[in-house]
Amino acid sequence: MENKKQSIPYIWLAGLSMLGFLATDMYLPAFDIIRGDLATTESMIGLTLSIFLLGMAIGQLFYGRLTQSLGTKKSLIIGLSIFAISSLVASFSTSVEMLLVARFFQALGACSANVIWQAMVIQRYDAKTSQRIFATIMPLVALSPALAPLLGAAIEKFYGWSMIFVTLTIIGVGLAVRTVADKEPKQEKATSGKTITFRDVIKSKKFTGNMLIYAASSAIFFAWLTGSPFVMTQMGYSGADIGLSYVPQTIAFIVGGYGCRWALERFDGQQVLPWLLKLSTASVVTVFLVSWRMDVSSIIPMLIPFCFLAAANGAIYPIVVNNALIDFKEGSAVASGLLNFLQMLFCVAASAMVSSISYLGGISMGGIMLLQLVFLFIGAVMVFKAHQEEKMVLAEQA
Repeated sequence: MENKKQSIPYIWLAGLSMLGFLATDMYLPAFDIIRGDLATTESMIGLTLSIFLLGMAIGQLFYGRLTQSLGTKKSLIIGLSIFAISSLVASFSTSVEMLLVARFFQALGACSANVIWQAMVIQRYDAKTSQRIFATIMPLVALSPALAPLLGAAIEKFYGWSMIFVTLTIIGVGLAVRTVADKEPKQEKATSGKTITFRDVIKSKKFTGNMLIYAASSAIFFAWLTGSPFVMTQMGYSGADIGLSYVPQTIAFIVGGYGCRWALERFDGQQVLPWLLKLSTASVVTVFLVSWRMDVSSIIPMLIPFCFLAAANGAIYPIVVNNALIDFKEGSAVASGLLNFLQMLFCVAASAMVSSISYLGGISMGGIMLLQLVFLFIGAVMVFKAHQEEKMVLAEQA
């Protein structure tokens, strides 16, 4: 439980939450420069991104078990050390093969931060406080895809692409030093109690329902991110225009996140969530109908409802992540790792499906977004049933 006088380390938690996104996005503007310097092909450079995402997905399944053996602090220090060392190795890469290996281990290190920061919030704070922390931190993550490429481009211009990875090394070391200084609460240290397994987590109707909402909402977002560049290119937009189209949706996501924090100070998350799911559903259906029924030559008719979707997602994430993990304080890193792994699985699948039928134009994007509503609905039903069961148990105890 949170001590009311205890300060919440927002900067540290935000840094941990953004680490994976920084490592993903900072070097993107330097793709062509790296390709030339390493005398390789575009497909091989693209593989450095794919292998990073693979490492992130796989690694998240292991840190939960590690925290049960070593505790969150030691596990996080190990992960951040792997990240810093592999980032430094990446900066000295003389071949694309060397960069690929470094990127894989960089991902294995980065995902420790992604899993453990959520676990620490669940373990250290009560349900209401943890939900408020998630609503504060998660909107900041939306800034990473917007700002990281700009920072990476500036670093490459003045110091070369190697310095991008040196910068990531410095960030990793800084977070590791802050972690060493952290006073680990007793409940986060390794225990000899019952080990929480993935089966224990997935059997929870509450976890699975919230996970499906989180994963489907994220997959809807990724379907747009994957498909909108193809659609806008077909409409005749330039690369600069495509980049600018991400600004309003990023702002909407942040507004949704901080709007959620405001709402949670006045209402229970279970009261807010149904309205957010209705907004999300209406937005997706509108995007689909526009892409299907209208012969649009502008992205605006689809972008406007998508911004409402982005705002809904910004508010949905803190609620469902907190609800999914809150019953697993003793094994929160296991639950967090599984939650993020399944979310990434949904996102990769949605992205791949949109890419495979991108020649269909806007309907490819709208159709895959619409498909995710099936999982969103199943998740919502499971969450509703789990909530009703909790109320019945509380009534019986009273």
